[in-house]
Amino acid sequence: MNAPAKPYWSEGRFGPDTAHWLPRNPDAVLDHIPGEDGMPVIGNTLEQLRDYPGFTRRMVAKYGRVYRNNSFGGRSVALHGPEANELVMFDRDKIFSSEQGWGPVLNLLFPRGLMLMDFEKHRADRKVLSVAFKPEPMRHYADSLNEGIRDRVQQWSGRTFQFYPAIKELTLDLAATSFLGIPWGPEADKVNKAFVDMVQASIGVVRRPLPFTAMGRGAKGRAYLVEYFGRMVPERRDGVGEDIFSQICRAKDDDGEYLSVDAIVDHMNFLMMAAHDTITSSVTSMVWMLAQHPEWQDRLREEMLGVAPAGEGVGHNGLGELELTEWAFKESLRLVPPVPSFPRRALRDFEYGGYRIPAGTSVGVSPSFTHMMAEHWPEPEKFDPMRFAPEAARERHKYAWVPFGGGAHMCLGLHFAYMQAKIFFHHVVTTHRIVVRDGYAPEWQVLPIPHPKDGLTVTFEPL
Repeated sequence: MNAPAKPYWSEGRFGPDTAHWLPRNPDAVLDHIPGEDGMPVIGNTLEQLRDYPGFTRRMVAKYGRVYRNNSFGGRSVALHGPEANELVMFDRDKIFSSEQGWGPVLNLLFPRGLMLMDFEKHRADRKVLSVAFKPEPMRHYADSLNEGIRDRVQQWSGRTFQFYPAIKELTLDLAATSFLGIPWGPEADKVNKAFVDMVQASIGVVRRPLPFTAMGRGAKGRAYLVEYFGRMVPERRDGVGEDIFSQICRAKDDDGEYLSVDAIVDHMNFLMMAAHDTITSSVTSMVWMLAQHPEWQDRLREEMLGVAPAGEGVGHNGLGELELTEWAFKESLRLVPPVPSFPRRALRDFEYGGYRIPAGTSVGVSPSFTHMMAEHWPEPEKFDPMRFAPEAARERHKYAWVPFGGGAHMCLGLHFAYMQAKIFFHHVVTTHRIVVRDGYAPEWQVLPIPHPKDGLTVTFEPL
């Protein structure tokens, strides 16, 4: 395999610390891979944004599971199926850079977050951050989640409302308490607004922080949070707080050293963003699935009531008993994965599917396609949580279900996501029926994070 080409990308295009990134290849180096370039300048971007699953199915049907695409500013190669997921995510030979895959999208606002690190630096920082997700801190988070969710579900009781914006607000508030250890109120509202502005800016068309643009608002939000987190690190380091921020401030690396203040700030910004948007999407997906399948509400309710009484929530020690609930959550993630595609950048030439793909190529794999492959998921459109019973899951390719990624970059907070979802649905399903009007079928926006375009109108009918 060839050595990486000499980097040339200048500092500033994607923020500082990008001088080591590989250059973008001339378009011609991918001419041997079948595919299409779409319209001038914008390529296939609009078609992908309009209907990403449909676009992917069309391209696979026409060109196969390895194809060339042109969108979001340049050519890339898409690889599809569990074997492709394993190659790229497990990355046995350290061919693929997550930093250079996600960086062009996230680096201006969430630089040096965990997903924007590779190999040894990623391993070292991940090990330090993992202290915040060990059993004892998780018990504390469970108590905080139960309290916040219980109060909000009571406010929704008996109402018909748009669920997606409501759960988005709740997950931000829960993040303020569990992640930051601050109460709801004006301070949390400022933090939440800064995060919302940063996330919206990450997918903005204008990539410079000009006034009155999403990127301008995002840059302002980042500046606020950098100052906010930075000045709080010393007091949190000396304190005994049990929130994620405090845990990370006190964590030490293998040499017994604290993470730098800058590193803590970057990691907190990224963790808050990643946790908030994905759990909002995932819980919304499961609410929609349960609304369509009231028989599964009944089955989950029976399981939940065997663990804790209605409306009281479930503690950390009882989460493992919610087996059917976990399967239903996994099935919702299969049908609507919160991260539809994962970008990487090839650091060396590699071969896959009969094609030689050169160093410097942007490469993507697609959970949303793999999760609907009939050879791995019979009747893939059907909601069937029993697919995740042990006897069924045992026979399936390990990388056929990858909503949390895989390999070294498997989502650090996946157990936090399971916990939050189980606690949320215990409060909702043991006390309410989730109902939608007959014939209701909301349209979903899939990229960048799936959500119902109309907000998902539901009714929480008290039992």
